[in-house]
Amino acid sequence: MTAGTTAAPALVQRLLDALPQTQCTRCGYPDCAGYAQAVAAGEAGINQCPPGGAEGIRRLAALTGQPIVPLDPAFGVEGPRSVVFIDENWCIGCTLCIAACPTDAIIGSNKRMHTVQEQHCTGCELCLPVCPVDCILLENVSGTQTGWNAWSQPLADHARTRYSASQTRRTREEAEQAQRLQDKAEMKLADLPAHSQHTDPAVLDKKRAVIEAALARARAKQTPKPS
Repeated sequence: MTAGTTAAPALVQRLLDALPQTQCTRCGYPDCAGYAQAVAAGEAGINQCPPGGAEGIRRLAALTGQPIVPLDPAFGVEGPRSVVFIDENWCIGCTLCIAACPTDAIIGSNKRMHTVQEQHCTGCELCLPVCPVDCILLENVSGTQTGWNAWSQPLADHARTRYSASQTRRTREEAEQAQRLQDKAEMKLADLPAHSQHTDPAVLDKKRAVIEAALARARAKQTPKPS
């Protein structure tokens, strides 16, 4: 398939099924599904997934009919499976790692120590760069085994389920937050003088226009787009 062509959904699904589901973004795409879509459309090579390694390339080659090629070092190197753990003595409870984790493997709350649930960690390493105190460390859990030899289909399936649930939760929370902000803006707009320190009609009219424009944008985002 040449770049820019529409990818067949069935092929995208098969490619996605062949990926390790670490959701690490090392391939250059936001998640495994995005990479599968790009490969199917001819926009990405089959050798951009370090967690899948050589075995992953072989799987993608078989599905696409492309020749087997070495892993592109620009995207990383094949390595052992790792999980992260948090040094409790340094954790400040900033929650940045929690927000970065694609599988909700890190639990904790603001200004409270965080903990990694090892069984849910994919070793994606997305939490490492966001930690302001470098209290997150990697641990090799597969020894000399690398790529798919260090991974397994049950682990990939579990990671995929966790990621899907995390995405659903985040989408719901974003929608709920957007609705709260919209309700607050509508309440303020309904009686602007009572919610403003200004009394100048011109200033109030300007604020009213700004709020109305913001509400219009918010409602436009909520309106389903025609398929």
